[in-house]
Amino acid sequence: MITGKNYIGNELSADGNVVYTTINPKLNIENSWSCTEATSDEIDRAAELSWKAFKAYRNTSQGDRANYLNAIADEIEALGDELISTYCLESGLPEGRAQGERGRTLFQLRSFAEMLKTDSWKLTSRHEAIPDRTPIPMQDLRKSVIPLGPVAVFGSSNFPLAYSTAGGDTASALAAGCPVIVKSHPMHAGTGELVASAIIAAAKKTNMPNGVFSNLNSKGIEVGVRLVKHPRVKAVGFTGSIKAGRALYDIANARPEPIPMFAEMGSINPVVITQRSLEAKGTQWAETYAGSITLGTGQFCTNPGLILGIASPELDSFASHLANKIVEIDPMCMLHPNIKAAYSNIKSEVTSQDGVQVLTATLDTENNFADQAVAVVDGTRFLANPNLHKEVFGPFSIIAKCENEAQLLEIIEGLDGQLTGTILAEDSDIASLTEIVDELQQRVGRIIFNGVPTGVEVSPSMNHGGPYPASTDSRYTAVGTDSVKRWVRLISYQSFPNELLPSELKNG
Repeated sequence: MITGKNYIGNELSADGNVVYTTINPKLNIENSWSCTEATSDEIDRAAELSWKAFKAYRNTSQGDRANYLNAIADEIEALGDELISTYCLESGLPEGRAQGERGRTLFQLRSFAEMLKTDSWKLTSRHEAIPDRTPIPMQDLRKSVIPLGPVAVFGSSNFPLAYSTAGGDTASALAAGCPVIVKSHPMHAGTGELVASAIIAAAKKTNMPNGVFSNLNSKGIEVGVRLVKHPRVKAVGFTGSIKAGRALYDIANARPEPIPMFAEMGSINPVVITQRSLEAKGTQWAETYAGSITLGTGQFCTNPGLILGIASPELDSFASHLANKIVEIDPMCMLHPNIKAAYSNIKSEVTSQDGVQVLTATLDTENNFADQAVAVVDGTRFLANPNLHKEVFGPFSIIAKCENEAQLLEIIEGLDGQLTGTILAEDSDIASLTEIVDELQQRVGRIIFNGVPTGVEVSPSMNHGGPYPASTDSRYTAVGTDSVKRWVRLISYQSFPNELLPSELKNG
């Protein structure tokens, strides 16, 4: 049941006067429940409680933490149809997407529980003492990791489950031994509260300390800003826009004690298509990319927003076919009226730039349904105009027709950091792709060969991050079990009694 209240640890609280509702974007009406924004006092209480919980939670066994994560998955699953229907009412996304995202969320939680069965994620090493080494004896040294402390997690707008309340940031932080305070996203606060109730129920069933998890409602930016500034918060996980992510990153670094802020932000995910691929499979790739660009109404951080090719009749044919195929797909609902408005405004700004030609007719849409579009521009204008490099968050892509490979490489080199880069090529191209691969490696966190960037596998081999502004620290991933490394720090023990060492470093 949705109460609209905040979870301060295990207790519900609604002391504030700021009340708001979520929107049903399909019908463009308010949902029936209302939510109360957390007050400054409630934020402080949650932070202090999380710090108290941290002193106990950091010393729980990996087995106990694994049981907790599995219990969270079980409790989310037990929410059943209420969670699915609330998700759909608050996001405008279809039931199948809700069920799929729930499955991904459960899989993430259980993957971290499985990870905790061994110590391999702890980066342990040991060098036993060599007292007779000359000229200086070697001391016994052993290294492992310890959790940072309470983590503030910001729910994302485009994944109400997998990147939000019990998403990858929360699951990985809890696995690391860090309590979590979620700043719930205002667009799906009801969904967030239901998931939060499952996390709290699991904490009680597995005897986790009160304060290991809190969920705070927020209509505006104040709750998030206060959380990032709070001295009890020791790290931040964020998925969202460059503007919001950069603002929080600056706050985190301006604190008397700066803290790590792991933000996954904007990306246009360049796609390079070779001449041979255009000749052999141009029509096929156009159909495939029409589906990728419109998947989830284009509201994926890995949406292919830029396609690069060398000017040719085959590239023109590909562009025309892509435009025709993309308008054959029925327009779909966006997540919120504000997101639809931002999409329309930024798309208009990009397509009104000098030399840009829109290849698709304007579709007749209503409420918050998006009209998908494809545009084309020559490579020289794209290079000279940074406005064409902007992320258009929605079902839109621009094709840059390059003069030659040198210009194509120059465009890649001049891009901001990206989450993904894709190469569409034939086997006969492989020997000539080295320079393109080299340039993409410097600008992206994941390279796809003959595929689409949309879709992020939850796997230890996945990297979901990239050079700024794709993320604020390109050394880390936000997806997969390696994401746990964001919430721990290295510690060495020198000449320590065996009894005082953590279990993974003890003799035997």
